[in-house]
Amino acid sequence: MRNRRPLALVTAAVAAVAACGGVHGTPGGSGMSERDPYFPKAGNGGYDVTHYALDLVYDPDGHRLTGTATVTARATRDLSAFNLDLKGLSVGKVTVEGRNARFNRAGQELTVRPPADLDKGETFRVAVRYSGSPVTVTDPDGSKEGWLRTADGALALGQPVGSMAWFPGNHHPSDKASYDLTVTVPEGLGAVSNGELTGERSARGRTTYTWRTTEPMASYLATVAIGEWDIRHSSTPDGLPVLTATDPRQTRAARPVLAQIPDIIVWAQDLFGPYPFSSTGAIVDRPQDIGYALETQNRPTFPGTPDTVLLVHELAHQWYGNSVSPKTWRDMWLNEGFATYAEWLWQEDHGGDTAEEIFDALYDGRYFGDPGADAAVWAFPPADPPDAAHISAAPVYQRGAMVLHRIRQEIGDDAFRTLLKGWAADHRHGNADTADFTAYAERTAPDTDFTRIWDDWLYGDGRPPRP
Repeated sequence: MRNRRPLALVTAAVAAVAACGGVHGTPGGSGMSERDPYFPKAGNGGYDVTHYALDLVYDPDGHRLTGTATVTARATRDLSAFNLDLKGLSVGKVTVEGRNARFNRAGQELTVRPPADLDKGETFRVAVRYSGSPVTVTDPDGSKEGWLRTADGALALGQPVGSMAWFPGNHHPSDKASYDLTVTVPEGLGAVSNGELTGERSARGRTTYTWRTTEPMASYLATVAIGEWDIRHSSTPDGLPVLTATDPRQTRAARPVLAQIPDIIVWAQDLFGPYPFSSTGAIVDRPQDIGYALETQNRPTFPGTPDTVLLVHELAHQWYGNSVSPKTWRDMWLNEGFATYAEWLWQEDHGGDTAEEIFDALYDGRYFGDPGADAAVWAFPPADPPDAAHISAAPVYQRGAMVLHRIRQEIGDDAFRTLLKGWAADHRHGNADTADFTAYAERTAPDTDFTRIWDDWLYGDGRPPRP
C-alpha cells in the first residue's frame, strides 16, 4: 500500500527534514520513557492518552473483528511521529486531527507520522481503522490472553499486554484513560464490558451495545465479553450498582456466591475506604473458556463459579491494582500482595484462620500441604521478580501479603488500618511503585524502623529469620 513505507525510509525522511530545519519535534519512543524492566516495548513515549473511543464489530463465526479506535492524547514533548501498540490485525487508515497520516508497522509497533508536527502540551486525536482475525497472546508464564475465542463468542483479557491484540493504544499500566466502547454482535448475543451500559439497539440481525468508563483505567483491565449472558442488577446498601453477567450454564451455581458482592463491598469499604468506581459486579464464563480469574475493572472475570475467597481477592483489586495501579510490572506485588492479604482479613473476620495463623503456616511450610509449593514462596523477593515469567508467581502473592502482615505486626492494628485506607486514598486513580509504598509506610508510622522488613522480607533472598 502506498502509505506503508518501510520504517527505515520513514525514519530517514524524518531525519532529512530535521536536518533542513523543517522539524522541531522528534519521534516518540517505542516504549515508555522510563522503560519497564519486564516489558520494555509496552507503552510508548511522547504522549499521554486521556480517552479511548472504540467502535468494534465482531463476527464469531468468521472470527473477524473490524474496529475504529479514536485515541485522544496530549503530547508530552514536541512530536514528529509517535507509536501505538497493536499486535496482529491489518490497519487500513490512520488520521490525526481528521487528516490522513502516514503509518508503518514493525512487530507490535504502529508508527504514525502526523501531517503536521505536534507541539508539547497539544491535545490531538488519532483514529485508526483496522480489521482481521484477532490473536491470542501467550504470556511468558504460558497463560493465554488477548482475544480469546469462547464456545459462544469471545472474551478479551489484557494482563499484562494482551489488550494490544484488539485495539491500538498506549498499552502500559502507567498510562490510564477513560473509555467509550461500542461493540456490535449478532442478534441474540450479549456484549458486557467495563463501566456502565449507556445504550443498546438492534437492527438488521445485529445488536449494538455501548459502554462507558469514566474513571481512569489501565488498558490491561479493559474487557469485552461476547456470548450468551444472564444479566442481574442489584445494589449495595448505599446504592452502588451491581451488575453480574453469568454464562447460563453457570448461573445456578454462581448466584449464591455473587449474591455476597454487596456484603463484601460494605466490608471492604470499612477497611480500604470508599469504593473507587461507579459500579461493581462480576463476569462468570465457562471454566473451559478461560484458565484464570482477572480483576477487570468494575466487574472481575472468573472461569466458572468462584468461591467467596477468590471473589474477595478480585474485588479487593478494585482498590489495589485498578485504582492504585503499578508504575511498572515489577510492582505487581502491590496488586497481588494487597489482594491476597484481603483474603486473610476476610477469613479472619468471618470465622476462619486469623492472618497470624495463615502467616505462620506459610512461614513453617505447611500452608499448601505440598513441599514444592510451600518452598516456592521463598524463590525470590516479592519486589524483585527475576523476569516477566514470574510476575504472577507465589512470592508476589503470598510473600507480598507476608510483607503487609509484618508491617501490621510492627505498627499495630489501628495504624495498619490507617495505612490500608491512606494508601488507597493517596494514590486513588493513579500509579505507584514500591518506593512510593515504602516511603508512605514510613510516613504513616514515623517511629517504626522498617529496615529489617524492607531488607529481609521485601527485597531479601530466601526465608528471613522468624520475626
